[in-house]
Amino acid sequence: MSATLSSHILDTHLGKPAANIAVTLHRIQDSGGATLLAHGTTNEDGRVTPDAWQFDTTLDSAAQQLSIGRYTVTFDTQSYFDAQQLTAFYPQVIIDFVVNDASHYHVPLLLSAHGYSTYRGS
Repeated sequence: MSATLSSHILDTHLGKPAANIAVTLHRIQDSGGATLLAHGTTNEDGRVTPDAWQFDTTLDSAAQQLSIGRYTVTFDTQSYFDAQQLTAFYPQVIIDFVVNDASHYHVPLLLSAHGYSTYRGS
């Protein structure tokens, strides 16, 4: 069983997609520790598509799959806002979510310099 993951960031302050934001994906272990699985960067449309994730090649193939469990996606918002010459309140946004089945998971982020919102997309 393997789910897929995508993300989309819209900058609500500037009214456009947020391009070139570094994103990391971690699997949260039952012990509370985290394992880095993959990283990516949002494209010009503010998206990280399922095929754009770069999985850690030191992990075995089973570990490179999104199976049932808990994960976090971390967005490096500080670097993005620095590039926009804006002072931001949140240097990073961490979204903690659970994969329950083999479906596609879309994690959108609505972002501004002083706030953010997220939801499960489709």
